[in-house]
Formats: sequence, structure tokens, C-alpha cells
Amino acid sequence: MPSPLPPPVDLGDLLEPFARRGVDLGLERLAGALAEGGHPERRFAAAQVAGTNGKGSICTFLHAILRAAGVHAGTYRSPHLVSWCERIQVDDAWITPATLRDDLARWQPIGRRHRLTPFELITAAAFDHFARERVDLAVLEVGLGGRLDATTAHPRRPVIGFGAIGLDHREHLGDTLAAIAAEKAAVMGPGCRAFSAAQEPEARRVLEAEARQRGASLQWLEPLPAVADGGPHLGLAGELQRHNGAVAVAMARALTAPDGPLAGTPLDAAAIRAGLAAARWPGRLERHRWRGRELLIDGAHNPPAAATLRRELDRLDGGAQGGVEGIRPRRWLLGIQRHKEGAVMLEQLLRPGDRAAVVAVPEHASWTLEELAAACPGKADQLEPAGSLVAGLDSLLPGGPLPVVAGSLFLLGAVLPLFDAPEADEVPGSGQPGGVPGSPGP
Repeated sequence: MPSPLPPPVDLGDLLEPFARRGVDLGLERLAGALAEGGHPERRFAAAQVAGTNGKGSICTFLHAILRAAGVHAGTYRSPHLVSWCERIQVDDAWITPATLRDDLARWQPIGRRHRLTPFELITAAAFDHFARERVDLAVLEVGLGGRLDATTAHPRRPVIGFGAIGLDHREHLGDTLAAIAAEKAAVMGPGCRAFSAAQEPEARRVLEAEARQRGASLQWLEPLPAVADGGPHLGLAGELQRHNGAVAVAMARALTAPDGPLAGTPLDAAAIRAGLAAARWPGRLERHRWRGRELLIDGAHNPPAAATLRRELDRLDGGAQGGVEGIRPRRWLLGIQRHKEGAVMLEQLLRPGDRAAVVAVPEHASWTLEELAAACPGKADQLEPAGSLVAGLDSLLPGGPLPVVAGSLFLLGAVLPLFDAPEADEVPGSGQPGGVPGSPGP
């Protein structure tokens, strides 16, 4: 593998297909299952991260900071790119395929009795794994929403972080930013300390109102300073990561405060800087090579993430903000799931003159070229078909600015195993020579 990801593991005999069950939010089923399973979730404290975008990055920064401070930490993430094992990490190691299969097999009878969804079942297995590993703390990434997400079944979450909140999963969370923000804000509980970087005004108002109503404290954070201004080096690329990093740093400080669950853990500036630099998480503004051609991959799986990617590319192209003069056309490989706002994402991503090969996201209903062209006629002449992932990647080979693969995290999971192996002097997945040494984990 060209990136530090665990090997794929087939769980088809242990997990009901997501497509068959669909999204079925609620806490009652998992609460009953955890009670029958001996309440493993009560044997460790947790920090939870909610939001629309940036959750995985915040979790990754926080895990790396805690590890640099010597904390025996677990992290639970979703979704995965290549392997189910990416979802469960303890210290610097992924859960092994054999252990994950054993854990799921042990919980499967309980899961059947309580009609757990696949996400609830793997969440129960993760809680059990963290309990058996006796972690000091587990970092939990919300899967969908927050109020009824399986991770919220954990009873002791004194520190909460929020990534950027935007319009996504509207079919489950509501049609307005306020409704979506309310679902995510509901993870806060009495006495918890919550942290967020800048949010849209509507989302900010909801978070503040919910914090007051729920008896939680909410602190707004400025982004970490740039390296040029004395700020830390980050192991994840992009200006937005300075917002995510600020949330992780504040959470780490709250967790190790005298009244936090990790009280007594020494957390100094050196550990914070080391953790921020060591953080690795694939698929976020990450550089790879295809047949020797460097390219960029980024999930950009919803309109807010697409807008963020476009801003990063504009900065890469010399800081263009809305204007296109002097910017050379860029080639794209796009795969967008059918339930996403494909036309909006297309408008945000493509500049005039850009060319995008459209490919189906493997094993997922996807926007076709014809559907995107009809929904976004102003971009129709910039689209071309890609008969396969390999053909789509080959379409990125001609010269020009750094080409991009984007539109879905599931698309990235499909293309990652195809890329060239990294050069001997590269940090895996960075596309850059040398770099800051990281832990063996993500």
C-alpha cells in the first residue's frame, strides 16, 4: 500500500449491508445492547467530535497530541477509505483484521437481539475493544448528526469539539443549517466543555443557544498561527487544518486540566507541537502519483467541502479569489454519490476551462455525466466520460496544473490502492520528499 492504511478485511458475513438497512438513527437499541454486553462504555472516558467537515482531522490531531503526551488513547472514526480496521485505533496501531472479526462475532448475537444497525454494531465492538485495552480515553468521531448518533450512547463525554457545520445529509438532519446545527449541538451535556472554530452565523447562534440550554460551556477559537508567524507545523495540509488543529489543542488542554479526565497528564507546548506535526490522515489534500504524474486527492464530498477545496486550489494557484485571469485550466477526476448535491459541487469546483472526467463511485449510486450536464448546463462542455477508474486517472496525465481526484471519500478509497508506490525518501501519502516524522499510525 502506498499509504499507511491497514489491509482490507471482508466483513460481509458479520455486518448487514448498509444499503439493506439504510440510516436508522436512535440510541435505544445500542443502549440495550451495551447493557446486555456488560456496559463496556462505562470503563473509559471519551471526547467526542461532531460537525459536518473536519471531524476526522480534529480526531487525528487530538489523538496525536495525546500520544505525544504519553496518553494510552483510542480513536473511533468513520467512514473508512480502504479497510474497516481504519475505524478503530489504539495508540499507534490499527485494530487487526483478526481482532476486529473476533470482536464483531462476539457482539453479533447481541446485535441481532437488539436489531443493531451495522454502524451501531461496530460502535459496540469498538467500545468493547477500548474497554479491554484499558485506554485512558477514547476519541469518538460522530458518524451522522449527533443527537441520535451511536457514539452519543457513551455516557461520559466531558469534552466536545465541533468541526465546520454545513448543509449535508439533509434527508436525515433537516433542510436548514439551523436544523442541522441543532442535531449536532445536542451532543453537549450538562457541565461539558465544548470548543469550536469559526462557524456560519446561523450555526453559531444555534450552538450558543444549545450550550446555554444544556448547561455546557462553549468556547470560540481562533485558528492556529501560520508557521511564518511562529505557529506550529501541521502534519495535515490546508489552511482549514489550522482551524481544526486549534479545536484539537483546546480539547487536549481541557482533557488534561485539573478537573479533566486526564488530570495529572503533563501537556506542554513541545508535546502539542509534536502531535500536530505527527498527525497523518489520508484523503485530505493529499498528494500521490499516477504513472509518475503527481496529483492531489481530497474527499470534497459535500458543498462546504467542495468550496474549501476550491479555496485551497486558488491559494495554490497564486491566491486568486473569484477571478480566473492567468490561471491555467486544471484536470479533474470526479465521482459523486447520487444523494449528494452534485450540481452545486460542480459549480464550486470547476473554473472556466477546467476539464473533468466523470466516473461512478464503485459500489455506490452515483451522478452520471448526463445527469450532471443536465443539472449544470453551464459546465456541460467541461465534462467527459471515464469508462473506468484507470481511464479516469489516465485522463489526468497531460501537462498543466496539479490535477485533482475528488467528490467522494469512497472514490478515494477505490483509487488509493492504484497509485504508484512512494519514493524511498517520501513520507507515505504526502507526495513530498522528507517531512516530519510521524508515528506508525495514521
